[in-house]
Amino acid sequence: MDIRPPLRRIEVSHRRLLLLAIPMTLAHVTTPLLGLVDATVIGRLGEAHLLGAVALGAVIFDFVFWSFGALRMSTAGLTAQATGAGDDREVDIALARALVIAGLIGLALIALQWPLAAVAFPLAGASESVTQALGVYFGLRIWAAPFTLANYAILGSTLGRGRTDVGLLLQVAINVVNIALTSLFVLGLGYGIAGAAVGTALAEMVGTALGLLALRRLGSRPFRVGRARVFDRAAMLRTLAVNRDVMIRTMALMLAFAVFTAKGARAGDVTLAANAVLYNMFLVGSYFLDGFATAAETLCGQSVGARDETAFRRAVRLSVGWSIGFGLAASMILLVGGAHFIDFVSTNLEVRAFARQYLPFAALTPLFGAAAFAFDGIYAGATWTAAMRNLMLAALAAFAAFVSVAGSLGNTGLWIALLIFLSTRGLGQALLAPRLTRRTFGGLERV
Repeated sequence: MDIRPPLRRIEVSHRRLLLLAIPMTLAHVTTPLLGLVDATVIGRLGEAHLLGAVALGAVIFDFVFWSFGALRMSTAGLTAQATGAGDDREVDIALARALVIAGLIGLALIALQWPLAAVAFPLAGASESVTQALGVYFGLRIWAAPFTLANYAILGSTLGRGRTDVGLLLQVAINVVNIALTSLFVLGLGYGIAGAAVGTALAEMVGTALGLLALRRLGSRPFRVGRARVFDRAAMLRTLAVNRDVMIRTMALMLAFAVFTAKGARAGDVTLAANAVLYNMFLVGSYFLDGFATAAETLCGQSVGARDETAFRRAVRLSVGWSIGFGLAASMILLVGGAHFIDFVSTNLEVRAFARQYLPFAALTPLFGAAAFAFDGIYAGATWTAAMRNLMLAALAAFAAFVSVAGSLGNTGLWIALLIFLSTRGLGQALLAPRLTRRTFGGLERV
């Protein structure tokens, strides 16, 4: 047993957890607005095929970008551990590495946009009218890829430092710009679905500029880090390994959502559009919970960096408890107010009626996913990324198995499969966490 004293004591309390979680709860609630604003503005035009195209576009970009959303989680975890250890220089180095990776991946996505579309569009299985509109949306929004990924790295750096207030301001700024530009281009200038794509892309670019300015105000100088430090072989390999594991985990997560959406698309434009409305409702509930995952990521990462096991265990208990409580509250809110949400997003009467039938399933997703969100933050902060990856793959297998045998249940089966996916992941993480904690603080090989 490792009996080394902590490098420093990390404060873990209800008060600090809430001070970290509440700003990011608000920030994460605004995150789906990048897709939701497009869906809402296009939805006001009253054409189901355009709303379906935006829905598919949002899912494709969620899959593409969030496959590399590992940059946010890995940067936050590594930054939190460096902060816990009191190593300010390493905080800047972690950010510099993340920005380099973001730029390279973003440029690669732009170069590969045609192969990506050739693979993604047929898999969606949508109608010809939806696919044509989707091609316009995808071809314009993809140019924001380097900026979108840079924003993940910037946000991760602010979260790892415990500056969730800065993260909130950046997310709000991006979405205010998005709302203004998308509304102008679509409703004001009549550019249709192309205007929605351009407005969202420009919002991401503005967000990158504001994020770098904010970090500079915090004293961060990532562009002054020497190349030798950024490309140090051992450190870069560790960074890439963490990103690889989280990327596989995120791709599996988004694959489940992509299958969910594609199955809805094959059932027709109305089913696709209704599920799109409910999917955005699920995202709002999910990002509501993600504030507590972020708090767990910061507190657990800093505790690991400081070698403070007592603080770590308390952070786990508080994070899981608060997450489940807020998951229950979010589900109740969605049950009560979900019908109004549906009516706000779409003016199509057939889409509204169909979406109401499946509202209870969408409303339950925050409660069923609460534990998984909390443990995602815990695992990311502790950089237990290999275990996170393996547990996600197991949950994906459970989801796929149910979808394959529940075809006769139609759209109901899809929503049940999603609830199984969320709950299976949280249960697996909860069962494995005690053993990983003993390894991390007991001097044994880390997972």
